[in-house]
Amino acid sequence: MVPRNTRTHAAIPAPPKREPKPVSLKVLSDHLGLSVAAISRVLSASPAARSIPQRTQDRILAAAEKLNYRPNLFARSLRNRRSQTLGVLVPEVSDGYATLVLSGIEHHLLQADYFYFLVSHHHHEEMIQRSQRLFEDRAVEGVIAVDTLLRNRWAIPTVTVSGHHEPKGVTNIVLNHRLAAELAVDHLSGLGHRRLAFIKGQKFSSDTEARWRGTCHAMKKRGLTILPKLVAQLEGDQPSHEPGYFATQRLLGGSEPFTALFVFNDVSAIGAIKALREAGLRVPQDVSVVGFDDVESAAFQNPGLTTVRQPLRIMGALAAQTVLQQIGAPALATHAQQIVVDPELVVRESTCPPAAIARRAGARKSPRHAGRSRI
Repeated sequence: MVPRNTRTHAAIPAPPKREPKPVSLKVLSDHLGLSVAAISRVLSASPAARSIPQRTQDRILAAAEKLNYRPNLFARSLRNRRSQTLGVLVPEVSDGYATLVLSGIEHHLLQADYFYFLVSHHHHEEMIQRSQRLFEDRAVEGVIAVDTLLRNRWAIPTVTVSGHHEPKGVTNIVLNHRLAAELAVDHLSGLGHRRLAFIKGQKFSSDTEARWRGTCHAMKKRGLTILPKLVAQLEGDQPSHEPGYFATQRLLGGSEPFTALFVFNDVSAIGAIKALREAGLRVPQDVSVVGFDDVESAAFQNPGLTTVRQPLRIMGALAAQTVLQQIGAPALATHAQQIVVDPELVVRESTCPPAAIARRAGARKSPRHAGRSRI
């Protein structure tokens, strides 16, 4: 029984706990008895910190860790006009070319304590132009454009990967496409293939024209003829196997037979193999297939895909390294250059000699009087 004059009350919630105020440089200064300038030099790893005794540097670092000091990066960027951020443009993010380049960019930027904003433009000119304003609003210090056509030079350090038609003053990281085509054509012709078919890249891809010129050069060098009916082109902008699948169907629908197929990229080559198999052809016994890029899944296809490997992670890391160098020394940004990297051929199970040559080789290896008993 509750006494008559006793009142009941609803429970009053406890006030929310206040988050502790972040420790400032002034708090560290008072705690250590050192100037704010000296502490700032040590915590920002400034070259000027070398004049501060190591024992004092160790005291500053220990106090910062003990008091859980976190630098105000936004305030620092306002003071130094440095955002520690880049803008990166790619056509799309999918299993293939752009993803491998991005991994190289990201790895190098993380080591340099930089971040990046990523824009996928799908080759839409309006999106590329909008990204320029977006990057400016976010005060990025530099730009890396991957397989992206830039109409004009931006006001900040800019590096392209596979740009080819970069504006004046922009550094470009580019593959040696002539060597790449020679590696593929020499491999197939060395196996005995003479009737080669080709799938070119999409018209909007910055590598298409350069790689096709390299292919024409390699075929002429080998004394081989490119038949127009054995050339198809990828269509559409889907980052999938479908463009290669449909391009191969168009080749198979023509009247010209072929024993080998050189495809613009690995993702399309995987689609090409599916189309060949659906047509009742074996890979590589009936048609050998060579891809391009060496994406991570190429080695795990059935059969494993022979391909021309682009060092895509290295190209991404080179782009990041170059743009950071230009940010640190703006004079470098006015001296555009082209950095050329070499490919390599990775031979797997999707290529072999043509069936006719394989049969002749088998006949030579078999005993002339096979099956005849000796008495």
